[in-house]
Amino acid sequence: MSALTARALVFFTSAAVLVLEILAGRMMAPYVGVTLETFTGIIGTVLAGISIGSWLGGRLADRYPPQRILPIVLIGGGILAFLTYPIVTRVGPSSSNSPLDIVILAAVSFFLPAALLSAVTPTVVKIRLQTLDETGAVVGRLSAIATAGAIFGTFVTGFVLVAAWPSRTITFVVGAALVIAGVGMGVRDRLAPSVLTFVGIAVGLTAFLAYSAPSRCEHETAYYCVNVDIDQDRPTGRVLWLDTLLHSYVDLDDPEYLEFRYAQIFGAVLDSQLPEGPASSLSIGGGGFTFPRYVAFTRPGGRNTVLELDPAIVEISESELGLDPSALDIRIGDARVTLRDTPENTYDVVIGDAFGGPAVPWHLTTREFAEEFGSRLKSGGFYVLNLIDYPPLGFARAQTATLAAVFDHVAVVAPPEYLEGQRGGNFVLVASDTELDIDALATELEDRDSSSVVIAGDEVTRFVGDAEILTDDHAPVDQLITS
Repeated sequence: MSALTARALVFFTSAAVLVLEILAGRMMAPYVGVTLETFTGIIGTVLAGISIGSWLGGRLADRYPPQRILPIVLIGGGILAFLTYPIVTRVGPSSSNSPLDIVILAAVSFFLPAALLSAVTPTVVKIRLQTLDETGAVVGRLSAIATAGAIFGTFVTGFVLVAAWPSRTITFVVGAALVIAGVGMGVRDRLAPSVLTFVGIAVGLTAFLAYSAPSRCEHETAYYCVNVDIDQDRPTGRVLWLDTLLHSYVDLDDPEYLEFRYAQIFGAVLDSQLPEGPASSLSIGGGGFTFPRYVAFTRPGGRNTVLELDPAIVEISESELGLDPSALDIRIGDARVTLRDTPENTYDVVIGDAFGGPAVPWHLTTREFAEEFGSRLKSGGFYVLNLIDYPPLGFARAQTATLAAVFDHVAVVAPPEYLEGQRGGNFVLVASDTELDIDALATELEDRDSSSVVIAGDEVTRFVGDAEILTDDHAPVDQLITS
């Protein structure tokens, strides 16, 4: 084997492992969400595959002719790459977002391809190693090339491939390239025709399985698996799903219609805390753009800015959810970054409705971020936040404590059984440096037949208890929700 061929194989197979690792997060998201636990499970599983594959590959290369092993490893890795998508789509629906289920789903889908492809480097080292005198140079050179391939696979997948192609297509291309490389090596080393025939049949079957696997996603963006459902009980109603999260409800004909309980609470907060007339809003997270449109429609004449991470969400909302992008000031990018370009002392209300799976992205929960968006509020303005938590309410309590460390007045709105820690779901927090009109909010909730109540003052202090304040240095949001 030439030095160029050896380097190309090591580079490509190492890149393929990292391509599959990054795609694992995208493919698993519709079933287990996008959380720190998800990526921890994926990274740990793939690293275990790399470790075991490298060890076994080296042992096999010492026991058997490495030229015979290499084609089998490449073809097997390609077949397993084909199978990642159908395995995820079949095992995923029975998985929860518990750490154990995440690791199991990652293991059955991605451990074997990572292990098999990681066996290539020690096999190629064995082929290229001519004398013990050059062991260090050969191993060091090929290890460096393998690392370079992994870096390339990481960058090209995260920056290019995920945005350009669906996950299934990427895995198909990677698998096909590996199979072609393996067959090429087999032909060169005169593998038996019967073996190549078997390989052809196996590849054909796995390719069919890969492309016949049902897709969970109506749209697959760089960040989300997106589905839009029609409400059978309300023909003009549309429901937006982002990965596992029922995210937004939009009525195409009535922007004042608020279906979800948290959205109704948002409406109650706005109507009870703001005077009549135009209002300006800054929304952190767009999704279906339900509440930014509500503010623009019910309080016309103000400035309504939306910070949305995913440009594809804007396009989907425009094509399927009736969004008129020209009616809002939509800014694409991470909210923590795009917030810097928004004017200070401008908005009557800042709306927090951004999610990565069931959790608010941690960097949008901290005291430092609260101080940043707080400076965008006018005098008398307020912040209203939607979050999801379950008993023992570690995140809800910590987020309330964090807002209380920045704002003078904080209220919590949720069903009584949620506040008592008996059940969980959506909580709405309201924070302001101006005293909140709690009585008006309670009346508005009653008028809307809401099942929620509002607590403030000493009740909020008791609710918070000894919860920690979330900071940029320590904000374990995912762990607080799942604890």
